[in-house]
Amino acid sequence: MTLETIYEKASGIIGIDGMTVNERLYVSGLMDIFDQAKKNDKDLAKTILKALKVDLKSIEKID
Repeated sequence: MTLETIYEKASGIIGIDGMTVNERLYVSGLMDIFDQAKKNDKDLAKTILKALKVDLKSIEKID
């Protein structure tokens, strides 16, 4: 999946600010990709969270 596609999926979510991280991942359809990225590509996982407007403190926990 390209970065453009990730950002497109993330930008299409209505009411994203009131959602938990898991809700954002589920609604965007990025949950499976994120789970794989957490294991194999930490930078991609962080990019997905940035696209979903997750706070930096939470993003920094991925290491």
